[in-house]
Amino acid sequence: MNFTLLETVFLTILAGAVFIQLAYYWLLFARLAFYKPKKVADVYASPVSVVLVARNEYTNLKNNLPIILEQEYNDYEVVVVNHVSDDETMELLEDFEKKYPHLKVVNITQDLNFFKGKKFPLSIGIKSSANELLLLTDADCWPESKHWISSMVKNYTTGKQLVLGYGPYRKEKGLVNLFIRYDTFWVAMQYLSYALAGIPYMGVGRNLSYTRSLFFENKGFTAHYRIASGDDDLFIGQVAKKSNTAIEVSSDSFVYSEPKRSFRTWFRQKQRHLTTGKFYKPKIKFLLGLFSLSQLVFYTSFFTLFFISEAYYIVVGLFLLRFISHMIVQKKAGDLLKEKQLLIISPLLEVFYILLLLALFIKSMFVKHMQWK
Repeated sequence: MNFTLLETVFLTILAGAVFIQLAYYWLLFARLAFYKPKKVADVYASPVSVVLVARNEYTNLKNNLPIILEQEYNDYEVVVVNHVSDDETMELLEDFEKKYPHLKVVNITQDLNFFKGKKFPLSIGIKSSANELLLLTDADCWPESKHWISSMVKNYTTGKQLVLGYGPYRKEKGLVNLFIRYDTFWVAMQYLSYALAGIPYMGVGRNLSYTRSLFFENKGFTAHYRIASGDDDLFIGQVAKKSNTAIEVSSDSFVYSEPKRSFRTWFRQKQRHLTTGKFYKPKIKFLLGLFSLSQLVFYTSFFTLFFISEAYYIVVGLFLLRFISHMIVQKKAGDLLKEKQLLIISPLLEVFYILLLLALFIKSMFVKHMQWK
């Protein structure tokens, strides 16, 4: 069959995009999809400080803090930083202190101008902690089990100073919840796979652990204190290395969060995360950008060829090669991260997700950094 010049160009582009996508799926994402964690002994002898920041989080603390305070772990404290709250958070924490002697409350009554967002109160919480092993989460999060602490800190084997966990959102009805869970799943697919490949670049503050000495040796968040967000991804990108980073993906280690109820509020949250991504290392921005670009080019060239070319066997063959790889890797990763329900609708979600990320990326070029509330 003879191809026109236009057909040849688009077939070449499609083949190139498929090649790049297959490289990501089988050389990178397959590391997580087929991940088999090594058996390690529980580190019950190591004391732990769980640190979280709360600002007007009365309801969330009332529901979630007891789950954190009642973990099955021998030696740990929970440090809650009450950050300029004007609801009944202080009274609630005082009541909890009477019931739980391992709860430590730190009150901040005034913001400091030079530290934006969550970084200042979180730094105060870490400074107030008593133990070398830190485990971070948020007030609107709750551990999946009473073995959350033990499942995370068991990864502190020789040389490890940092453990990346998974923080999914609770499953609910509706398209917004589906998008949020799909986005969370794919973000986790990337940062966990990169970590396994020896290129750790981020974690999520909902479920993250590192040593106190690692924090202070790198001067905490001072390298990016002017940026409102980034207490998790920018700090991890700064200090994480192949040798000092581990991941934990057992279901006991999961920390769930309440999802946003509207598309608009989630869109704003995602927009804030993307503006932080501007400050990633060039290598990471290139690798993340290449994958997203190859997705966009793949679908654009596929649909274009579907209408202008009669070489259906080549076009469909390339599409199926990529589609089958996508489904195999996502199914294995979905089983691991307990997101099996996303598999069936994932091809449709992916198309909308690519367009959404493109819109977010364009918009992020023109917005100022948003502060944590």
